Amino acid sequence: MTGRVSGRTALVTGGGSGIGRASAARLAAEGAFVLVTDVDDAMGEATVAAIREIGGEADFLHHDVASEPDWEAVLTWLRNQRGALHILVNNAGIGIGGSLLTLSLEDWRRQQAINLDGVFLGLKHGIPLMRDSGGGSIVNISSVAGLKGSPNLAAYCATKGGVRLLTKGAALECARERWGVRVNSVHPGVIDTPIWTKVDPEAFVAGTNAVDVDAMAALGVPMGIPGRPEDIANGVLFLASDESSYMTGSELVIDGGVSA
Repeated sequence: MTGRVSGRTALVTGGGSGIGRASAARLAAEGAFVLVTDVDDAMGEATVAAIREIGGEADFLHHDVASEPDWEAVLTWLRNQRGALHILVNNAGIGIGGSLLTLSLEDWRRQQAINLDGVFLGLKHGIPLMRDSGGGSIVNISSVAGLKGSPNLAAYCATKGGVRLLTKGAALECARERWGVRVNSVHPGVIDTPIWTKVDPEAFVAGTNAVDVDAMAALGVPMGIPGRPEDIANGVLFLASDESSYMTGSELVIDGGVSA
């Protein structure tokens, strides 16, 4: 541990797997206490166990990011148990692909609720405690799909584009009010995580990815390979630390050259 976020309290949503798990582990390895939240209790607890195995501090709470009462409960826990919040990683998200002509309104709304409403609620309830804690850093996980469109992912693009501009608006409000809260977004490209098993449920075959991530990266990523969750976690750590103290309302793109 080199202590880049030593003594700070972090909250990572969707921390049970993928980018969330990697980000929680990276922050804990650098000295933060990490509250991991997820709707999957077993996976969230597994992340906490892995963090404790390396000597880090962490705890877990069940948390549906689309539920305002859940957000209120999580922030009440942090205020009562830790007395502060310095780092918030709004990571929880889903990917529902398919043509706009066949996508159900139910799936549209579900994806909006988790990917966009969840970030809004995190900002709404996280900023006051972070402000009262003397300031901190909020990292919203968007996507390269929040910068450019993709066929059969238009609904997903809408959520991630929304996260991008919600981040900028929140950053300017926090800066204007001098709350000491920075807000930035991270835009991953093709990252090898479990989300690819859930993008197209109709194409999913148990035990395999519905999408061949390596083949997709070889075809569409200039560097030719998919990224790892740890690649994004390193960016999250940078934005959470004092090394990015003059950054707010910015976009950190980690995509192997896709958006270039």
